[in-house]
Amino acid sequence: MKKWLPLVILVIVVAALVVVSLQRRDTSPRVDTAKAELRDLTAVISASGTVQPQKKVDVSANVMGTITHLAVEEGQHVEQGDLLLEIDPTEYRSVVAALEAGVLTGRADLKLAEASLDKARQDHERQAALFREGLSSEEQLVTARTNLQVEEARVESARHRLAQTQANLDKAEYDLGKVTISAPMTGLITRLNVEEGENAIMGTLNNPGTVLLTIADMGTLEAVVEVDETEVVQVALGQRAVVEIDAFPDQEFPGQVSEIGNSPIRGGGQQAVDFEVKVVLDQAPEAIRPGLTSKARITVAERQQAVAVPLGAVTARDWPLRQDAIAELKGGDVKARESALKDLGFTDEAEPDEADREEQEGVFVLRDGFVKFVPVDLGVAGDEHFEIIEGLAADDEVVSGPFRVLRELKDGGKARRTKSKRDSNRGEDED
Repeated sequence: MKKWLPLVILVIVVAALVVVSLQRRDTSPRVDTAKAELRDLTAVISASGTVQPQKKVDVSANVMGTITHLAVEEGQHVEQGDLLLEIDPTEYRSVVAALEAGVLTGRADLKLAEASLDKARQDHERQAALFREGLSSEEQLVTARTNLQVEEARVESARHRLAQTQANLDKAEYDLGKVTISAPMTGLITRLNVEEGENAIMGTLNNPGTVLLTIADMGTLEAVVEVDETEVVQVALGQRAVVEIDAFPDQEFPGQVSEIGNSPIRGGGQQAVDFEVKVVLDQAPEAIRPGLTSKARITVAERQQAVAVPLGAVTARDWPLRQDAIAELKGGDVKARESALKDLGFTDEAEPDEADREEQEGVFVLRDGFVKFVPVDLGVAGDEHFEIIEGLAADDEVVSGPFRVLRELKDGGKARRTKSKRDSNRGEDED
């Protein structure tokens, strides 16, 4: 028995040391921290879309018929007034010829009616003179007057018929002129939808199938992108942007916002709502084509030397409306806490009920091994940092992660910094 006694004592001592070590071990969570620091921040909105010419014209036909001559091809440069295509004019020329004959007939009818009117006027004057001398009866005078009025009406009718025929001729000549389609602007034929021998259909509203070809001014291009409804309110005319085009990798094209849509292009109800924003390029590459996929990064805000923290440091907590006063009570002694709560209108140490709380954004500040939740007012969001408008000062140490630990942190709880590589090399152990 005596032989085993030292061994038993050794085991007891070791066990006691282990228990003491476990009791002294700090089980508080390890957290990553970062300093609130002054930074230059830039808020950028990204949106995708396509590159389009700022000015383009869809050419449609105003008359129907077979295309007898196509003078251009896709990709060809044209000047304003250049011939694009011709539609079979046979039918329209025949209509013009018939109406020209009708105009000649109308003019002849008018001359005949005017001659009859002159004779009727002379007959009336002669009957009136004879009546005054008593050589003609009143009935003969009335008959002559009636004939004059009839001839006057016939002349008026002939004039109207001639005017109507002339108007029809003008319309027919206009239609005949439309069989020849010329370029309305200088530009590039970016799309050609027809071939020689096909039938041209008259253009109708919202029917892309009636577009014969498209002419675009490739001198000024713009990226037409779709911006989400939550971000479009931050976009303003004139804001600078950088456009990336998939067809030109590793290149960036500067530009600025030239137009912001007032109505959503699609969405509504439970669907996402997007708005069209146009970014005109300062200069585009020569080999660019309409419709190329692009991505625009629009700079919507900039801050110089603003207090900033990493994006991951900002979290949200259900927090009392009087958070500043309540936060000061955390960690205080019992008597001070009771006195402060009483000053705030509480009769015990219970915190405000649900009606006095709201979810607020804030950060956890690490001080002397304890974390304190500090509500903050956020400003510009950069690529990796938030601007802190109010609530923090430069050099405040905030918890920046990890996320699984940050979401479980409690105000006033303990926390330890994550051991750095330098600490590990020096053999330091915060346990």
